[in-house]
Amino acid sequence: MIVDYTTKFDIGDVVYLKTDIDQLERIVTAITLRPNGCILYSLSLDTIETLHYDLEISTGKDILKSVI
Repeated sequence: MIVDYTTKFDIGDVVYLKTDIDQLERIVTAITLRPNGCILYSLSLDTIETLHYDLEISTGKDILKSVI
């Protein structure tokens, strides 16, 4: 069985977490494709790497969130 995946982000993209109050830049360093159709993105910030779904990620900085 062949499953076709379409990713919203590519490795190397600079992105932001929607829930991050500081709106720090993160880099997409890996993409994990799950058999159930889920796509997980590994995001790196300094030496820390975390996993996230696309609904948690934005390509633009939310400047209002970083001001509060």
